[in-house]
Amino acid sequence: MADRKTTLLPVDWTGHTPPAELTAVPAHVAIVMDGNGRWANSRGLTRIEGHKAGEKALLDVVAGAIQAGVKHLTVYAFSTENWRRSPEEVRFLMGFNRDVLRGRRDQLHAWNVRMRWAGRKPRLWRSVLKELQTAETLTKHNTGLTLTMCINYGGRGELVDAVQQIAAAAQAGRLDPHRITEKTIGKYLYVPELPDVDLFLRTSGEMRTSNFLMWQSVYAELMFVDTPWPDFNREQLWQALAAFGGRQRRFGGAVDQPAQLPSPPAPQN
Repeated sequence: MADRKTTLLPVDWTGHTPPAELTAVPAHVAIVMDGNGRWANSRGLTRIEGHKAGEKALLDVVAGAIQAGVKHLTVYAFSTENWRRSPEEVRFLMGFNRDVLRGRRDQLHAWNVRMRWAGRKPRLWRSVLKELQTAETLTKHNTGLTLTMCINYGGRGELVDAVQQIAAAAQAGRLDPHRITEKTIGKYLYVPELPDVDLFLRTSGEMRTSNFLMWQSVYAELMFVDTPWPDFNREQLWQALAAFGGRQRRFGGAVDQPAQLPSPPAPQN
Protein backbone atom coordinates (compact mmCIF):
# COMPACT_ATOMS: atom_id res chain seq x y z
CA MET A 1 0.00 0.00 0.00
CA ALA A 2 3.00 2.32 -0.04
CA ASP A 3 2.00 3.69 -3.45
CA ARG A 4 -1.66 4.30 -2.62
CA LYS A 5 -1.11 8.00 -1.93
CA THR A 6 -0.25 8.49 -5.58
CA THR A 7 -3.73 7.33 -6.57
CA LEU A 8 -5.85 9.18 -4.01
CA LEU A 9 -9.15 10.19 -5.54
CA PRO A 10 -9.39 13.98 -5.67
CA VAL A 11 -12.43 15.56 -4.06
CA ASP A 12 -13.39 18.86 -5.65
CA TRP A 13 -14.58 21.37 -3.07
CA THR A 14 -15.11 24.12 -5.66
CA GLY A 15 -18.31 24.52 -7.59
CA HIS A 16 -20.26 22.50 -5.04
CA THR A 17 -22.41 24.51 -2.65
CA PRO A 18 -25.23 23.12 -0.51
CA PRO A 19 -28.62 24.50 -1.60
CA ALA A 20 -30.12 27.35 0.38
CA GLU A 21 -33.19 25.27 1.27
CA LEU A 22 -31.19 23.19 3.76
CA THR A 23 -32.96 24.76 6.70
CA ALA A 24 -33.00 21.81 9.11
CA VAL A 25 -29.86 19.72 8.70
CA PRO A 26 -29.96 16.40 10.56
CA ALA A 27 -27.24 15.99 13.16
CA HIS A 28 -26.83 12.26 12.48
CA VAL A 29 -27.18 10.63 9.07
CA ALA A 30 -26.90 6.84 8.72
CA ILE A 31 -26.41 5.30 5.28
CA VAL A 32 -26.78 1.76 4.00
CA MET A 33 -24.40 1.91 1.03
CA ASP A 34 -26.31 -0.57 -1.12
CA GLY A 35 -26.15 -1.51 -4.79
CA ASN A 36 -22.44 -1.92 -5.53
CA GLY A 37 -22.83 -5.45 -6.87
CA ARG A 38 -25.91 -4.77 -8.97
CA TRP A 39 -24.34 -1.59 -10.34
CA ALA A 40 -21.32 -3.59 -11.48
CA ASN A 41 -23.25 -6.58 -12.85
CA SER A 42 -25.47 -4.29 -14.93
CA ARG A 43 -22.29 -3.04 -16.62
CA GLY A 44 -20.85 -6.48 -17.24
CA LEU A 45 -18.45 -6.15 -14.30
CA THR A 46 -17.89 -8.25 -11.21
CA ARG A 47 -19.28 -7.32 -7.81
CA ILE A 48 -15.74 -6.54 -6.67
CA GLU A 49 -15.52 -3.76 -9.26
CA GLY A 50 -18.71 -2.29 -7.81
CA HIS A 51 -17.20 -2.16 -4.34
CA LYS A 52 -14.16 -0.38 -5.74
CA ALA A 53 -16.38 2.22 -7.37
CA GLY A 54 -18.13 2.83 -4.06
CA GLU A 55 -14.99 4.33 -2.51
CA LYS A 56 -15.29 7.53 -4.56
CA ALA A 57 -18.95 7.87 -3.59
CA LEU A 58 -18.08 7.59 0.09
CA LEU A 59 -15.46 10.33 -0.07
CA ASP A 60 -17.77 12.64 -2.00
CA VAL A 61 -20.62 12.06 0.45
CA VAL A 62 -18.32 12.69 3.42
CA ALA A 63 -17.27 15.97 1.80
CA GLY A 64 -20.91 16.91 1.19
CA ALA A 65 -21.88 16.09 4.76
CA ILE A 66 -19.10 18.33 6.05
CA GLN A 67 -20.23 21.18 3.79
CA ALA A 68 -23.86 20.81 4.88
CA GLY A 69 -23.03 20.83 8.59
CA VAL A 70 -23.86 17.21 9.44
CA LYS A 71 -22.20 16.27 12.74
CA HIS A 72 -22.36 12.47 12.53
CA LEU A 73 -22.24 10.21 9.48
CA THR A 74 -22.50 6.46 10.08
CA VAL A 75 -22.06 4.03 7.19
CA TYR A 76 -22.74 0.30 6.88
CA ALA A 77 -19.49 -1.09 5.45
CA PHE A 78 -19.75 -4.80 6.35
CA SER A 79 -22.53 -6.53 8.24
CA THR A 80 -22.36 -9.67 10.35
CA GLU A 81 -24.58 -11.26 7.68
CA ASN A 82 -22.09 -10.43 4.91
CA TRP A 83 -19.95 -13.40 5.99
CA ARG A 84 -22.50 -15.51 4.07
CA ARG A 85 -21.23 -14.16 0.77
CA SER A 86 -18.73 -16.03 -1.38
CA PRO A 87 -15.25 -16.49 0.18
CA GLU A 88 -13.77 -14.46 -2.67
CA GLU A 89 -16.04 -11.48 -2.03
CA VAL A 90 -15.54 -11.66 1.75
CA ARG A 91 -11.76 -11.71 1.34
CA PHE A 92 -11.94 -8.76 -1.01
CA LEU A 93 -14.21 -6.74 1.30
CA MET A 94 -11.99 -7.33 4.32
CA GLY A 95 -8.88 -6.37 2.40
CA PHE A 96 -10.61 -3.45 0.73
CA ASN A 97 -11.86 -2.02 4.03
CA ARG A 98 -8.34 -2.34 5.42
CA ASP A 99 -6.76 -0.63 2.44
CA VAL A 100 -9.33 2.19 2.30
CA LEU A 101 -8.80 2.90 5.99
CA ARG A 102 -5.04 2.93 5.55
CA GLY A 103 -5.13 5.05 2.40
CA ARG A 104 -7.82 7.52 3.43
CA ARG A 105 -7.19 8.21 7.10
CA ASP A 106 -4.67 11.01 6.44
CA GLN A 107 -7.05 12.69 4.01
CA LEU A 108 -9.95 12.45 6.45
CA HIS A 109 -7.70 13.64 9.26
CA ALA A 110 -6.85 16.71 7.17
CA TRP A 111 -10.58 17.38 6.85
CA ASN A 112 -10.87 17.39 10.68
CA VAL A 113 -12.96 14.18 10.56
CA ARG A 114 -13.04 12.00 13.65
CA MET A 115 -13.19 8.29 12.76
CA ARG A 116 -14.89 5.66 14.89
CA TRP A 117 -15.62 1.96 14.54
CA ALA A 118 -18.71 0.02 15.57
CA GLY A 119 -18.88 -3.76 15.37
CA ARG A 120 -17.77 -7.09 16.81
CA LYS A 121 -14.16 -8.19 17.15
CA PRO A 122 -14.71 -11.95 16.62
CA ARG A 123 -14.05 -12.98 12.98
CA LEU A 124 -12.90 -9.46 12.04
CA TRP A 125 -9.48 -9.58 10.40
CA ARG A 126 -6.78 -8.42 12.79
CA SER A 127 -5.29 -6.24 10.05
CA VAL A 128 -8.65 -4.46 9.62
CA LEU A 129 -9.02 -4.00 13.38
CA LYS A 130 -5.50 -2.57 13.53
CA GLU A 131 -6.29 0.00 10.83
CA LEU A 132 -9.53 0.95 12.58
CA GLN A 133 -7.73 1.46 15.88
CA THR A 134 -4.98 3.46 14.19
CA ALA A 135 -7.54 5.72 12.50
CA GLU A 136 -9.40 6.24 15.77
CA THR A 137 -6.20 7.17 17.59
CA LEU A 138 -5.01 9.51 14.83
CA THR A 139 -8.29 11.43 14.63
CA LYS A 140 -9.54 11.29 18.24
CA HIS A 141 -8.99 15.00 18.86
CA ASN A 142 -10.67 16.17 15.65
CA THR A 143 -13.74 18.34 16.13
CA GLY A 144 -15.49 18.17 12.78
CA LEU A 145 -17.68 15.43 11.34
CA THR A 146 -17.61 12.07 13.14
CA LEU A 147 -17.49 9.24 10.61
CA THR A 148 -18.45 5.90 12.16
CA MET A 149 -17.56 2.85 10.11
CA CYS A 150 -19.78 -0.13 10.91
CA ILE A 151 -17.66 -3.16 10.04
CA ASN A 152 -18.66 -6.65 11.21
CA TYR A 153 -21.74 -4.94 12.64
CA GLY A 154 -25.30 -6.09 13.26
CA GLY A 155 -28.00 -4.27 15.20
CA ARG A 156 -29.29 -7.37 16.98
CA GLY A 157 -25.76 -8.45 17.79
CA GLU A 158 -25.06 -5.05 19.31
CA LEU A 159 -28.09 -5.43 21.59
CA VAL A 160 -27.13 -8.99 22.52
CA ASP A 161 -23.61 -7.88 23.41
CA ALA A 162 -24.99 -4.98 25.48
CA VAL A 163 -27.42 -7.25 27.35
CA GLN A 164 -24.66 -9.74 28.13
CA GLN A 165 -22.50 -7.00 29.63
CA ILE A 166 -25.43 -5.67 31.64
CA ALA A 167 -26.25 -9.16 32.94
CA ALA A 168 -22.63 -9.71 33.95
CA ALA A 169 -22.56 -6.37 35.77
CA ALA A 170 -25.79 -7.22 37.59
CA GLN A 171 -24.53 -10.67 38.53
CA ALA A 172 -21.34 -9.14 39.93
CA GLY A 173 -23.38 -6.71 42.02
CA ARG A 174 -22.23 -3.62 40.12
CA LEU A 175 -25.68 -2.93 38.71
CA ASP A 176 -29.16 -3.12 40.24
CA PRO A 177 -31.43 -4.88 37.70
CA HIS A 178 -34.38 -2.80 38.89
CA ARG A 179 -32.56 0.42 38.01
CA ILE A 180 -31.85 -0.50 34.39
CA THR A 181 -33.20 2.15 32.02
CA GLU A 182 -32.88 3.02 28.35
CA LYS A 183 -29.88 5.18 29.30
CA THR A 184 -28.27 2.14 30.92
CA ILE A 185 -28.57 0.13 27.72
CA GLY A 186 -27.23 3.04 25.70
CA LYS A 187 -24.06 3.10 27.80
CA TYR A 188 -23.27 -0.49 26.78
CA LEU A 189 -23.63 -0.03 23.01
CA TYR A 190 -20.55 -0.15 20.79
CA VAL A 191 -20.25 3.65 20.58
CA PRO A 192 -22.20 4.94 23.60
CA GLU A 193 -21.80 8.61 22.67
CA LEU A 194 -23.31 8.09 19.21
CA PRO A 195 -26.58 10.08 19.14
CA ASP A 196 -29.87 8.80 17.79
CA VAL A 197 -30.15 8.74 14.01
CA ASP A 198 -32.11 11.61 12.48
CA LEU A 199 -32.01 10.52 8.83
CA PHE A 200 -31.70 6.86 7.79
CA LEU A 201 -30.87 6.62 4.09
CA ARG A 202 -30.55 3.56 1.88
CA THR A 203 -29.46 3.61 -1.74
CA SER A 204 -30.32 1.29 -4.66
CA GLY A 205 -34.08 1.05 -4.15
CA GLU A 206 -34.29 -1.65 -1.47
CA MET A 207 -36.76 -0.73 1.29
CA ARG A 208 -35.49 -2.39 4.44
CA THR A 209 -33.18 -1.46 7.29
CA SER A 210 -31.16 -4.72 7.24
CA ASN A 211 -30.28 -4.93 10.93
CA PHE A 212 -28.56 -1.53 10.96
CA LEU A 213 -28.58 0.72 14.05
CA MET A 214 -31.85 -0.72 15.33
CA TRP A 215 -31.66 0.94 18.75
CA GLN A 216 -30.44 4.30 17.47
CA SER A 217 -32.96 4.56 14.60
CA VAL A 218 -36.25 4.20 16.46
CA TYR A 219 -37.34 7.73 15.48
CA ALA A 220 -35.23 8.21 12.37
CA GLU A 221 -36.76 9.57 9.20
CA LEU A 222 -36.43 6.81 6.59
CA MET A 223 -35.52 7.53 2.98
CA PHE A 224 -34.96 5.02 0.20
CA VAL A 225 -33.50 6.23 -3.08
CA ASP A 226 -33.19 4.27 -6.33
CA THR A 227 -29.64 5.42 -7.11
CA PRO A 228 -27.05 2.66 -6.57
CA TRP A 229 -24.27 3.60 -4.20
CA PRO A 230 -21.47 4.07 -6.80
CA ASP A 231 -23.63 6.73 -8.53
CA PHE A 232 -24.63 8.49 -5.31
CA ASN A 233 -22.94 11.83 -4.62
CA ARG A 234 -23.07 14.90 -2.43
CA GLU A 235 -25.76 16.61 -4.51
CA GLN A 236 -28.09 13.66 -3.96
CA LEU A 237 -27.21 13.71 -0.27
CA TRP A 238 -28.21 17.37 -0.17
CA GLN A 239 -31.50 16.54 -1.89
CA ALA A 240 -32.19 14.02 0.88
CA LEU A 241 -31.28 16.61 3.52
CA ALA A 242 -33.66 19.11 1.94
CA ALA A 243 -36.45 16.52 1.98
CA PHE A 244 -35.66 15.80 5.62
CA GLY A 245 -36.22 19.49 6.38
CA GLY A 246 -39.80 19.15 5.14
CA ARG A 247 -40.66 16.25 7.43
CA GLN A 248 -42.66 16.71 10.63
CA ARG A 249 -40.96 14.94 13.53
CA ARG A 250 -43.33 14.49 16.48
CA PHE A 251 -41.56 11.71 18.44
CA GLY A 252 -44.87 10.21 19.51
CA GLY A 253 -46.60 13.53 20.12
CA ALA A 254 -49.39 14.98 18.04
CA VAL A 255 -51.11 18.29 17.42
CA ASP A 256 -54.88 18.41 17.00
CA GLN A 257 -55.54 20.19 13.70
CA PRO A 258 -59.08 19.44 12.47
CA ALA A 259 -59.56 20.20 8.80
CA GLN A 260 -61.70 23.20 7.97
CA LEU A 261 -64.57 21.54 6.12
CA PRO A 262 -66.80 23.59 3.83
CA SER A 263 -70.18 24.60 5.25
CA PRO A 264 -73.09 22.45 4.10
CA PRO A 265 -75.29 24.02 1.40
CA ALA A 266 -78.34 25.91 2.55
CA PRO A 267 -81.60 23.91 2.37
CA GLN A 268 -83.69 24.48 -0.73
CA ASN A 269 -87.23 25.87 -0.27
